[in-house]
Amino acid sequence: MGYKTTDGLMRHLRANGINISGSTQKRQLINSGYYHGYKGYRYFNDSQTRLPFTSFKEIYATIQYDSALKALLYSKMMYIETAMKNIALDSILVKANSERIQDMFDKVISSYRNAPSNLNDDQKRKLQQKKLDLQKKIHSEISREYSKGNRKITHFYNNTNQNDVPLWALFEILNMGDFGNLLSCLSYDVRDYISKKLGINLSCDTNRQLIFTYIFLLKDLRNAIAHNAVIFDTRFRTMKPSNAMTQCLKLEIGLPYVNFKTIGDYFILMCYYLKLLHLPKNEIKAFIREFEKITTEYLNSVGKNVSSIVIHPDLQSRLTALKKFI
Repeated sequence: MGYKTTDGLMRHLRANGINISGSTQKRQLINSGYYHGYKGYRYFNDSQTRLPFTSFKEIYATIQYDSALKALLYSKMMYIETAMKNIALDSILVKANSERIQDMFDKVISSYRNAPSNLNDDQKRKLQQKKLDLQKKIHSEISREYSKGNRKITHFYNNTNQNDVPLWALFEILNMGDFGNLLSCLSYDVRDYISKKLGINLSCDTNRQLIFTYIFLLKDLRNAIAHNAVIFDTRFRTMKPSNAMTQCLKLEIGLPYVNFKTIGDYFILMCYYLKLLHLPKNEIKAFIREFEKITTEYLNSVGKNVSSIVIHPDLQSRLTALKKFI
């Protein structure tokens, strides 16, 4: 099978019911790519839900909407990741009373030795295995960064006055997934300490798991943004949210339901975190206004057959509840 030129791809699209013509749309097709663009955006969430596009104008508007979402969310996601790491780091330093990584493992990470007394042997062994896996992962990350010449790591091994990498340097190299995994390995009392410091609604979080399950949820979105993957339909989601994860936002913000099947729910979670992190209200409200603006622009750029699938009908009422909460 031979490859198709751009003109050939345009003819192929027209043959499949997509109105495309002219030098402007040809350039848009070239820049967005047939495979990354049309093939990547022609469905919503899964290949069974094809978007009923009739023109390349609608396809390009969808690509632009997705790009605008990524541009809007990126800086706030970095803010949340950085702030959460700093809060967790400060809490671990206080509870371990040390900046040594080994002291963190010995004093604040769950293991067989410090497991709650109500756990059985099998549950205690699982905690111990999780601790060992975490140690292996962290040492592997440090080794990898040392081999790459990362000065945040090499400084502590190539300096005769230093003995080991301190906790703060470790947190500098942890990706969001590894950070969430570390949080999940902390003992209950340390997770409780961080949760209270953050201000999470603990009535929904008996086991103090929200501090890491929310991070895992946001990690999927963060990675999709970083790798320029599609985000508008949440196809990046890899985990099913727990009852605690949905109930917390329902109670705090006053929503009838939360399921993280739309980008709106992820946006709401990010705003929830921004409030917990005490970002000024005017900044959060400006963030919401920009989300509303780019969504309205998208609604005005595509037909109702497309917009009714992409934009959930109750999005505006959910954003109204969010603004009251902020």
